Amino acid sequence: MAEKKPTKVVKINLPGGTVTAGPPLGSSLGPTGVNLGAFVKQFNEATANQKGVIIPTIINIYADRSFSFTLKTPPAAYLIKKAAGVSKASGKPNKEKVGSITKAQAREIAQQKMADLTANDLDAATTMIEGSAKSMGITVVDEAN
Repeated sequence: MAEKKPTKVVKINLPGGTVTAGPPLGSSLGPTGVNLGAFVKQFNEATANQKGVIIPTIINIYADRSFSFTLKTPPAAYLIKKAAGVSKASGKPNKEKVGSITKAQAREIAQQKMADLTANDLDAATTMIEGSAKSMGITVVDEAN
């Protein structure tokens, strides 16, 4: 049997383990005819160990209104803010620093994000994470002080 081709692909960021059929999910999937209750149940079961973490999700919707979904790793910005212990990035990253992470923390985030990054190796991925942190007003230090 040939593999089904999706008729529509929806990309959405959803909070792990706590999704409901209301917005933003309902307004994105409602018009497609997908069974929202079934999606919510499957998504919440798959992300039960990541409650509250924002998870980018790709939902493939097929002609018979069935669906499949792929979970990505949380956004780098979310992981960097969590590691730095800040709730918000700086509005003026070059002038106002809001926190710091260590190179080891940047490397851990890079390892976690490796599957979703375009980097060839862990060192390049770490550099990308450090750049993201810098653009958020979070400094990267050699070790914890």
